Amino acid sequence: MKARQLNHHNLKTQPEPLRIGVIGVGSMGQHHTRVLSLLKDIELVGVADVNVERGLDIASKYRIRFFEDYQDLLPHVDAVCIAVPTRLHHAVGMTCLQSGVHVLIEKPIAASIAEAESLVNEAAESGCILQVGHIERFNPAFQELSKVLKTEQVLAIEAHRMSPYSDRANDVSVVLDLMIHDIDLILELAAAPVVRLTASGSRTSQDTSQANSYLDYVTATLGFANGVIATVTASKVTHRKLRRIVTHCKNSLTEADFLNNEILIHRKTTANYRTEYGQVLYRQDGLIEKVYTSNIEPLHAELEHFISCVRGGNKPSVGGEQALKALRLASLIEQMALDGQVWKVDNLECVQPTGVSFG
Repeated sequence: MKARQLNHHNLKTQPEPLRIGVIGVGSMGQHHTRVLSLLKDIELVGVADVNVERGLDIASKYRIRFFEDYQDLLPHVDAVCIAVPTRLHHAVGMTCLQSGVHVLIEKPIAASIAEAESLVNEAAESGCILQVGHIERFNPAFQELSKVLKTEQVLAIEAHRMSPYSDRANDVSVVLDLMIHDIDLILELAAAPVVRLTASGSRTSQDTSQANSYLDYVTATLGFANGVIATVTASKVTHRKLRRIVTHCKNSLTEADFLNNEILIHRKTTANYRTEYGQVLYRQDGLIEKVYTSNIEPLHAELEHFISCVRGGNKPSVGGEQALKALRLASLIEQMALDGQVWKVDNLECVQPTGVSFG
């Protein structure tokens, strides 16, 4: 089914509100609902969730309709935000796209590469927008970091994404839950093919027969064709929440703190020494620059971008293809961490920066 065309009033300056719904109102879906309720020129039609009590509570709070079966919501909307468990992304996403409904689906795009490819193909076939919730792309700190690095020669990148243990997103490993954010960001910053990879990890449960025995701590080192080295670490068992990317450049070191929305640039200045009898009398220290960023909530920016893409028919900045690229690399890191192998390509052309393909 082709994507539904939005109807407009005779006055082009007053388009009809975009009808939108939320499927899944758990830890992330409730925030989608909150932000959507604040946006202008949209109609938040309702929410759907198999948890009737929770769904009714959220629907009542925002005075919208509740649907126990998400398929009953689809005839009433032009677009949806999908925030269900990862294992359900493919089934729910496919049904929405086949119904001609535009989709913003939480990351990772799907539980497997085959499912992700299926979603990407269906979006192309239906003409629907498929955006994936790699929300850090819309973090003001990352937006400013990208601008800063355009004038720098990047040598190496370090990413740390740590969290204490939580009951949320316990149906996937730390790679697909947390690390995939930084994988997407690093692929964007490095802008080159991945040619080498090592990874290792651990889990709190030593009983690998358990259904929920997923990796809780993983660190990976990526080598890119342009010489950039990236080290990525993610943890679900660290007693401090941390979201940070450090970039080592030829002429500076830049720290981006995504939690505090802060960027610091460390630069060396021309040293000026005056000595008398072999002693240093004066020394000029390095310079630290602080980059000011906006205070916009990343989810707010992400949803506004999605709505703009639906209205204008533009490709989202993180569409299905980009999310699939991140998932492919994340899946390889996960496998490497499990079996301890080292992956390397002999032919640099087999991994393209705009469409990473492993295998």
